[in-house]
Amino acid sequence: MALSGAVRAARGSPPRQFPRCARALSSAVPPSAVPPGAGATRATTGASRGAGDTIFALSSAPGRCGVAVIRASGPGSGAALRCLTGTPEPPARVMALRHIRDPQSLESLDRGLVVWFPGPRSFTGEDCAELHVHGGPAVVSGVLRALGRLPGLRPAEPGEFTRRAFAHGKLDLTAAEGLRDLIGAETEAQRRQALRQMEGDLGRLYQRWSHALTQALAHLEAYIDFSEDDNVEEEVLSQVRVTVRALLQELRGHLRDGRRGELLRGGVRAVIAGPPNVGKSSLLNLLCRRPAAIVSPTAGTTRDVLEVALDIGGYPLVLSDTAGLRQATDPVEREGVARARARLCQADLVLAVLDATSVPPTPVALGAALAALEPPPGTPCVLVLNKADLLGGHGGSPSATGAQGPPATPLSCGGSPSATGAQGEGPPATPLSCGGSPSATSAQGQGPPATPLSCGGSPSATGAQGQGPPATLLSCKTGEGLEALLELLAQQLAQLCGDPLLGSPSLTRSRHSRHLGACAAALERFGDLGDSGDLAVAAEQLRVARRELGRITGHVGAEEVLDVIFRDFCVGK
Repeated sequence: MALSGAVRAARGSPPRQFPRCARALSSAVPPSAVPPGAGATRATTGASRGAGDTIFALSSAPGRCGVAVIRASGPGSGAALRCLTGTPEPPARVMALRHIRDPQSLESLDRGLVVWFPGPRSFTGEDCAELHVHGGPAVVSGVLRALGRLPGLRPAEPGEFTRRAFAHGKLDLTAAEGLRDLIGAETEAQRRQALRQMEGDLGRLYQRWSHALTQALAHLEAYIDFSEDDNVEEEVLSQVRVTVRALLQELRGHLRDGRRGELLRGGVRAVIAGPPNVGKSSLLNLLCRRPAAIVSPTAGTTRDVLEVALDIGGYPLVLSDTAGLRQATDPVEREGVARARARLCQADLVLAVLDATSVPPTPVALGAALAALEPPPGTPCVLVLNKADLLGGHGGSPSATGAQGPPATPLSCGGSPSATGAQGEGPPATPLSCGGSPSATSAQGQGPPATPLSCGGSPSATGAQGQGPPATLLSCKTGEGLEALLELLAQQLAQLCGDPLLGSPSLTRSRHSRHLGACAAALERFGDLGDSGDLAVAAEQLRVARRELGRITGHVGAEEVLDVIFRDFCVGK
C-alpha cells in the first residue's frame, strides 16, 4: 500500500489522504473565503483579506535555529493541523509530539510539537494552530509549502495576526504598538516600557479619560435637553466644567513629558562634536569597543557622519561621530562640517570633546571652548576632556599652570580636584569636578558660587542652584576615565528617558502626541466658551475631544491608521 502510494506520488496523482484534507478544509472554510484555485501561494489584499481566510506564517525569526514556530489562524487551522499530522487535534493548549507529513505526497517532513488553540482563547481570537519544528531552512520551507498547497490557506501579510487580534478585541492599538516595540526592544529600559504598554497601561489611561469625557458629554446633553423642564439640577453644568478642567490639566501634564517615551523607544541621539584631532573618532571606537571609525593623526579625517547604536546602562543611545568643526578650505571637508552642524542641531545630547592639553580646566576657558562649538541652546551636554595621558601628575591626574600666576584648576580622572596658589597659600582656584558642576569658594570656604557653564556655551550666573554641564577627564588611548564617562552618560540618559516603570505611562509615538494635542485644543475651546456660550457648540467640542482619544486606542475612526501601524510588524506576528 505504501509502495503504491509512493508510485502515485511520483507520477503526480495525489494519494487518498489529500482529497480527504481538501474536503475537510472545504467544510471548515466558507466558500467565499477560498480564493480561486486550491492552495493560494501569495498574500491577497483588499476584499479577499477577511475573517474567513486561514493564514499561516513563520512566527519565529528566519534563519537557522533550534526550533522554528509556524503559526496558522482562521477557521481552517484545525483541519490543516489534522492534514499535516494525520491525527485529530491534541487537547487545547497542550503540546503533543507528532509526525508532520506533506498531505499531498505523504512524505515525512519532520517530527515536532504541535499546539491547538481553539478560539476565542487564542492570540488572534480565532482557531489557531502552531507547529514547533526543527529550525533548519529545508524543514521550515517544506512545512510552509505543504500548508500553501492546502485549499483555503494563504500566507499571512505583515502584522496580520496582530491585526486580527485587534479586530477580535484582544488588544487595542496602543497595546499592538507596545507589542511591536517589545519585539524590537534592544535594551532593558525599552523592554520595560514596551511591556508596560503592551499590557495595557497606556490604553487604560486613555480609556479612563475617554470615559470621563463620555460622562461629561452625557451630563451636558442631558442639561441641554431637559434643563427647561427642571428635571436636571443646575450643578450639573458646573460639575461638567470641573471635570473638563481637571482632565485638561492632566492632559497637559502628560504632553509635557519631554518626549521621554519617544526617546526611549527610538534611542537618544547623541552627537560627538569638537575641533579636529581631539579624539572624537577614538571616543566612538572606545565606546562601541570596535574600530568603527578610521583614526588618523591627520586632522580632518572624518568627513561623513558615522552612526552606531549602543546600550548604556540599559538605555538606548544612537551615537554619531562627526567631522571636526573648523573653517575648512577643502570642499569635501566643508561638506563634512556642514553635515556635522546639521546633525548637531538634531541632537538630544551633545558630547563636546576638547583637548585637555590645550584648554585650561576653568569655567571661563571651558565655556569659551564650548561656545565655539555652537551647540543647540538647551540641549544637554557632557564635556569630555580627552588626551589625559599627555598631562602631568600621578595616576593621570592633570594639573596645569598659568604662565605667571597660580596653577589652574586640576581635573582628576577619578575624584574631586583641588588647587592652591603658587606657594600653597591663598584662595583655591575654581575647581571643576569630573562629574558635576563647577564651584568656587573663597579661602574660608565662603562666598558666592562660581559661574556655571550653560549648555549654550557661554557662562551664565545662575546662583547657588546653578548647574553647568558635567565634565570628565578621559584618555582614549589608555581607557582611563571611561567608567566615569559611562556613569555620566547613564545619568544623562536616565534624566532624558526617565524610569519607564514609574509614574504614568509615557507617550511613545508622535501619533499619540498629535491626537492628544487635538484633544486638549478641543477642551480649551470648550473652556473658552464660558458660562454664557452656546452649549451645543460646547458639546461638539467634547465630542471632538473624545473622538481624538478614541483614535489613539482604535475605538473611534481607526481604519485610516491600521495599515500604517501593522505594516511595521514582521510577517508572522
